[in-house]
This record gives sequence, structure tokens and C-alpha cells, in this order.
Amino acid sequence: MEARQTHIIDAADKPLGRLATELVILLRGKQKQEFAPNKDCGDFVVVKNIKKVFFSGDKLNQKKYFIHSGYIGNDREQAMSEVFTKNPGEVLKRAVSGMMPKNKLRPIQIKRLKVQ
Repeated sequence: MEARQTHIIDAADKPLGRLATELVILLRGKQKQEFAPNKDCGDFVVVKNIKKVFFSGDKLNQKKYFIHSGYIGNDREQAMSEVFTKNPGEVLKRAVSGMMPKNKLRPIQIKRLKVQ
């Protein structure tokens, strides 16, 4: 098994979705020859300039994130613009997490994503 590499990616002027798919490929290790869906062979990824990421259309105002505590009637929604102003890295992490397979490897692989 190869040693894990560290990839540094500049997010300036890149669309959010295209950047997220690029990160998913690196985090899962799909570019490696020994890739298998049940193996954790991905690399570390550091993303810089996340505040300069590009959003197409009016996504910042139209897209909503839904949060539910588990209690009846206790669901909330936040606009993407609110989340992005507080923590721009959270928007990227949610996009990457949504593109990864929903299995036990996902939380392990997401921890290798660092946003600066």
C-alpha cells in the first residue's frame, strides 16, 4: 500500500461542485491503482482560499440547509449565505460529504480534509 500524500488545492475562482468532486476523488483514493470501494487508501487534502470559491447562479441565497434535532416540530433551515459567512469551510465539507458514499468509511475520509 502506498503512503498517503498531501494535496494542496487552491479554491479561488473554482465552482463549488467541481471542486467538491475533485476532492472526493482524492479523499477516496480513486486515482490510485490499488483502489477498491471497501479500502481506505485516500490521501490528505488541504484547501486554500475557500472564501474565493465561485457559486453559479443565485445558490448563495436560494439553497437552504435543513437541520433537525429529532424532536417533533424542531426543524430549522439556514440559507447557504449565512453558513458561508460564518464558516466557509462548512459549505465545502457538506458538499463533499454529500458526494461520498454513505458508509462507515465516510467519517474517516472526511477527517482528512483540511480547510484553511
